[in-house]
Amino acid sequence: MKDHKSQTRRTRTQLVHGGTKRSQWGELSEAMFLTQGFAYDSAAQAEARFIEAGEDEYIYARYGNPTVRMFEERIALLEGAEDGFATASGMAAVNGALAAMLKAGDHVVGARALFGSCLYILEEILPRYGVEVTLVDGTDLDAWEAALRPDTKAVFFESMSNPTLEVIDIEGVAKLAHKVGATVVVDNVFSTPVYSKALEQGADVVIYSATKHIDGQGRTLGGVILGTREFIRKTVEPYMKHTGGSMSPFTAWVLLKGLETIDLRVRAQTETAEALALRLKGHPALRRVIYPGLADHPQHDLAQRQLGAGGTMLSFDVAGGKAAAFAMLDALEVVLISNNLGDAKSIATHPATTTHSRLSEEMRAELGIGDGLIRLSVGLEDPEDLAEDILGALAQA
Repeated sequence: MKDHKSQTRRTRTQLVHGGTKRSQWGELSEAMFLTQGFAYDSAAQAEARFIEAGEDEYIYARYGNPTVRMFEERIALLEGAEDGFATASGMAAVNGALAAMLKAGDHVVGARALFGSCLYILEEILPRYGVEVTLVDGTDLDAWEAALRPDTKAVFFESMSNPTLEVIDIEGVAKLAHKVGATVVVDNVFSTPVYSKALEQGADVVIYSATKHIDGQGRTLGGVILGTREFIRKTVEPYMKHTGGSMSPFTAWVLLKGLETIDLRVRAQTETAEALALRLKGHPALRRVIYPGLADHPQHDLAQRQLGAGGTMLSFDVAGGKAAAFAMLDALEVVLISNNLGDAKSIATHPATTTHSRLSEEMRAELGIGDGLIRLSVGLEDPEDLAEDILGALAQA
């Protein structure tokens, strides 16, 4: 039983009901199909399914699963995509989207400000297989235009960079990339599917680490690749199902539950993040506060036009460098020290020694990741408790 009108429902309704399929028992919560294989009524049916599986026909969990399919359809509805392929992690989605479409001799242009693992794929993995990669300042459209070539196959960037929160002009980059026939691949994690409409703004492929805001409660790893049905089924699916980066049914069920509340969670987290950014701005213990919702952010106007909000993440530079940053982190009582983000619990991260520690000191300096930089993922705690905790910790730093 399926709601065929779900395309016309509003966002919060889609997040609760979109993609749901019920068995003959009419279960209220989505069913979790913990099976790796499927039985056939006859040998002829098995043969026909291997030739071409129809809707709601499955072969093997690595190829597809009813619970996983519900998650793919629901997140596709939210993003406005024709289709999606769920993956074992966010990095499986990044690697899968790029590796599925690229071959030796292709050229990729990427933004320089990326999560460490994304940079590793662009700088280390793809070149091993003959893919040439050029990195540019993602906020500079002239730099994108200069780097693009007739043989550029794809461009890749985070719509909001980790951890310095640069906002990339999706529409501007997409127009330039499409002139040379390049596919625009956007990692949309920090922007979240609640605020970003990257496909409407020109992206061809959108990637999420579902581990972050989509789960939102630190329970599981997951990712998803979203795009046209042709790209997902003809390019991504063959690569993913044969290389094994598919999502488990249990993970998909957890993420379906996460999607039910993502709109409420992310909007509440964003409201708190903005309030904290305003409280922290101008604090004598800080060199700077980075938040796209602040008027002094370099891409504030773009963030408002592209997202309409500042998001759930903020970063700040503690005066005194690493020692002061560590002292501040160690003094926190409510905010946790971890390297995850998008969680119901507020999390502080020191990128220079964790998520971006693989980068050289020179590269970190170029990206603005100093020894005093702290990335804060704002959770669902009481805003006053968070403010008291952070301000108290800064007083000790």
